[in-house]
Amino acid sequence: MKTIVRILAIALAMAVAPPLLAADLRDIGWEDLLPEERPYHDPFAEMEFEQINDLSKLYRIERLNADTTNQNWLAEAVEIRERLVSQGLDPDWLFDQRVAVMNQRRLAASEPNVDLLGTTVRLPGYLLPLDIVDQKAVEFLLVPTVGACIHTPPPPANQMVFVRYAQGFEVEELYKPVWIIGEMRAQSRTQSISFEDGQADIETSYVMDALSVEAYN
Repeated sequence: MKTIVRILAIALAMAVAPPLLAADLRDIGWEDLLPEERPYHDPFAEMEFEQINDLSKLYRIERLNADTTNQNWLAEAVEIRERLVSQGLDPDWLFDQRVAVMNQRRLAASEPNVDLLGTTVRLPGYLLPLDIVDQKAVEFLLVPTVGACIHTPPPPANQMVFVRYAQGFEVEELYKPVWIIGEMRAQSRTQSISFEDGQADIETSYVMDALSVEAYN
């Protein structure tokens, strides 16, 4: 009798589990991985190209190469600074703002979307294998575009997902998209990837232990 009850309980659990998963599952796209936008003032967006170029030259002379600056560079720096000031710009203030703007851009490229964390999602993308066992990828990066991290600069950290999949997914072609399903979690990682022409350190903001990986249809 206990055996029959146990079998019935398992059958009931199997019958109920898929609808619960479907009900909790959230289909998302890559734009959903981006954090809520934080408005900030970017003074460089209001500047002309020539002004940006002048400011860059001045920064290199006065800040980056201050120990090796020669008289010609110093004379050029004086001209550039006077030109910028005559246009109503404060080079030193802009140098400080450069750091603030870079920090804001770094956050926008690395922060996760907190609304996704702890949520079971289904996300399409392309698979970049990291660890292969028996010809199956058990660890990989899910990236938004074909060849990302291989032929082009890597996407921002919050536009990639580090995925572990113990069952493994047989990779027949790198250029065929897949669906992954799993709970989205935040975890900053740096993954070293080797290519034929070198090696790169890839940063990711998301991690997932996948429940399933399937070919995209």
